[in-house]
Amino acid sequence: QVQLVESGGGLVQPGGSLRLSCPASVSSFSIYTMGWYRQAPGKQRELVASITSGGITNYADSVKGRFTISRANAKNTVYLQMNSLKPEDTAVYYCNARRTRVAGPDYVYWGQGTQVTVSS
Repeated sequence: QVQLVESGGGLVQPGGSLRLSCPASVSSFSIYTMGWYRQAPGKQRELVASITSGGITNYADSVKGRFTISRANAKNTVYLQMNSLKPEDTAVYYCNARRTRVAGPDYVYWGQGTQVTVSS
C-alpha cells in the first residue's frame, strides 16, 4: 500500500512562507516523478510544481520565482518551499507520485491533502 502524507500546511499572512513535506512509503522512490498540485474551492485541481527522477523541475507560471520544489531520495520525501505567499495561493495542496511504465498506464498515487490558507 503506497502512502503519501502531506504536512506543513496552515494559516499564514500574505508575504509569509510555508514549507510542505511529503514522505512517501514507496519502494524505488528515486525513479518517481513527484509533484505538488492544489485545488481551490470551486476550481479544478492544478499542477503547482513537479520534479523528475533526474531533478528536472517544472512550475506553474503563477508560482515561478516564489515556490521551490525539491526532493530527498534518501528520505523518500518531496518538499515544497513557498515564499511570498498570496491570498490566491489558498487551496488544498496535494502530493503526487508518478511512475511511468513501459507497457500499461502509469502508476499514480495521491496524498490526502493539506490546507494552506493565506489571509491577514
